[in-house]
Amino acid sequence: MQTGWLIYSKSDAKENKSFINWCTAEASLQDINLKLVLHENIEIGVVSNQLSCQINGQSTDLPELAIVRTIDFLLSLQLEAMGVNIFNPSEVSMVCNNKALTHFMIRKLNVPMLDTLFIKAENLTNQPPMSYPFVVKDAESHGGKDVYLIKNQVEWTKHLTLLSSKKLIVQSCDVQLGKDLRVFVVGKKIIGSVLRKSKTDFRANFKLGGSAVWYDLSSHEELMINKIISHFDFGMVGIDFLIDHNGNLLFNEIEDVVGSRILSEVSNKNIVREYMTYIKNRLY
Repeated sequence: MQTGWLIYSKSDAKENKSFINWCTAEASLQDINLKLVLHENIEIGVVSNQLSCQINGQSTDLPELAIVRTIDFLLSLQLEAMGVNIFNPSEVSMVCNNKALTHFMIRKLNVPMLDTLFIKAENLTNQPPMSYPFVVKDAESHGGKDVYLIKNQVEWTKHLTLLSSKKLIVQSCDVQLGKDLRVFVVGKKIIGSVLRKSKTDFRANFKLGGSAVWYDLSSHEELMINKIISHFDFGMVGIDFLIDHNGNLLFNEIEDVVGSRILSEVSNKNIVREYMTYIKNRLY
C-alpha cells in the first residue's frame, strides 16, 4: 500500500473534516494509506547541509505522495526535492496562487481575458489606474476575499487605505457582474462545469451566498479550456472564467486548493474518486 500525507492547516482541517474523510476513504480504495498531517506541525529547512523535514520537531519517514491542501509553494518544492510526489505540483502552486503570474502565463496561450494591470500597492495614487468601474484584487487572495469593485473617485480614495497588500491586480469589469463559471479539472480531464450566480454581490462565490447550476460546455469552450490544461501539470484544480455581455468566457483565475462542494451540489460527480484514481495512476 502506498503512503501519503494529506496536508491541511489546523483551521482548514476543522472546517473540511467531511472532505478529509472522503479523501481518505477514496484513497484507501486505491491502496493508498492517506494520513492527515497539519501544516503547522511540519518543519522544513536545511540541517547539516541536507534538506530536512520534521514533524513536531522529530525526524520522520517521508511518504510516497503528499496532497497539499494549503498554500505553501516552498513546502511543496522542498518535499518534491526530497523525492515525494506532490499534488498539485509546486509549479502549479507557485503560478496559480499569484493572480498576476497566472495571467502572465495564460496570455501565452491566446486565451481571452480582461485588461489586467499588475501593480504594487505602494505605487498607487489618487489617480485611478484605469477608467471606472474596475476591480482591485489582492494578487494572492482566495475565495473572493480582498476583492473590491471601484465605481468612482470617492470609492477609490476610500479603498486606497485598505489596499495594503504588496501585490495587486487591477481589472476592467466590463462583464456580467455577479456571474462566473468554474471548470473542475483532474489531470488532463474536465470533470464538470458549474455556473455561479449572485443577486446581491458582484462576486459569484458560493461561500459568499451565490447559487450554482450545472453548465454544459460548448465544443469551442472545451477547446479553449484544454489549451490551459495542456500547458500545466494539474492534479485537481478549478479554472474560473468571467462572462462578457455576449456570453463569451474570459479567463479569470485558477484555484490550486479547490473545493468540490458546489460540484457535489449540482451533480453526482465523484471528483475525489477521479483524483485518487489519477494519483494512483501517476505513481506507476
